[in-house]
Amino acid sequence: MAEKIVVAMSGGVDSSTVAALLKDGGCDVIGLTMQLWDYTRRESAGDDLGDEKETGTCCSLDDIYDARRVARFLNLPFYVVNFEQSFEKEVVRPFVRSYLEGETPIPCIPCNSFMKFDHLLNRASQIGAERLATGHYARVRFNEETGRYELLKGKDETKDQSFFLFEMTQAQLSRVLFPLGQYTKSEVRQMAHQFGLPVHEKPDSQEICFIPRRNYGRFVENYVRDHPELLGPEQVDLPAGQGKIIQGGEIVSKDGKVLGKHQGVHHFTVGQRKGLGVSASQPLYVLQTHVASQTVVVGRDEDLLKKGLTATRVNWVSVENPASPLRIRAKIRNRHEAAEATLTGPEPGSAVVEFDVPQRAVTPGQAVVFYDGECVVGGGWIREGW
Repeated sequence: MAEKIVVAMSGGVDSSTVAALLKDGGCDVIGLTMQLWDYTRRESAGDDLGDEKETGTCCSLDDIYDARRVARFLNLPFYVVNFEQSFEKEVVRPFVRSYLEGETPIPCIPCNSFMKFDHLLNRASQIGAERLATGHYARVRFNEETGRYELLKGKDETKDQSFFLFEMTQAQLSRVLFPLGQYTKSEVRQMAHQFGLPVHEKPDSQEICFIPRRNYGRFVENYVRDHPELLGPEQVDLPAGQGKIIQGGEIVSKDGKVLGKHQGVHHFTVGQRKGLGVSASQPLYVLQTHVASQTVVVGRDEDLLKKGLTATRVNWVSVENPASPLRIRAKIRNRHEAAEATLTGPEPGSAVVEFDVPQRAVTPGQAVVFYDGECVVGGGWIREGW
């Protein structure tokens, strides 16, 4: 019998090509699309942003329609699974809380960890599918010597998505397929055209699916109006009946000189230059945010350089907890060029990374991923740079 495989279909060219490739290869393919967010909600629509989802994101009703259209074209069974409650609990709320705590979160990583490779993989099991396939540009191989599955970069360095998958477990890696990992994006587009897929010219999604027009600050503020329990002691109560708001504070220089005011630390991220609202004789960048005092510290570009970082919630993907120190290449952003570094693990679940050359804008709340050549050793969440 043909192997039954669920394809996570987003309505884009990548996942659609995966479905076509597997069906063409004789697999019993079932298409599943996740419904994750209601775009009519105030958080997404905003008070003055309109009620239509901005193009260039993912997981909209239009994308669900495109996924259904591709499944019909390929003559595949197709289902939409509603994960809205889980998505809000495991992705959206932590995203808002992280911003309120002065961090800069990456919701795409927990979306992969919880929605695709936990909930969707479980749903695949429930319908009798052996494996789950996605359109990620990454690869998996089994190492006979270590007895472990290894997560590898995709062939196309410009599209490699292994950075977003560092939280995957061995059990998950044993059941997932990344058919596009061995191809370049241009090759995938060509295959989509050859298959005649109705979305072969559809642009790639770029932005966070539930954030309209990249206005993170407005989203956080709208969400907090309906979920004031997320506010900490740094936020203020208004008179009875007026609810709560996010408190603003001061923008200060490294030496503590007050340069201006701001409307909340959630509007700022380390390395930010635009939108500071202060004038100076030289360009200024955000160096730190202090939630307790609601202070944003700014300085020169060279002040952003850090010799190292500490990370928490570390997950070892392709290896067991390694002996330290370990020489690795560390990426502190998806588009960051991996930097040579020494990795030590002072205690389980944490890591210290010391760069050979100081790196710019090490940002709390972002991920750091450890590479050994093309292999993802592991990764964690940046607590602080030093």
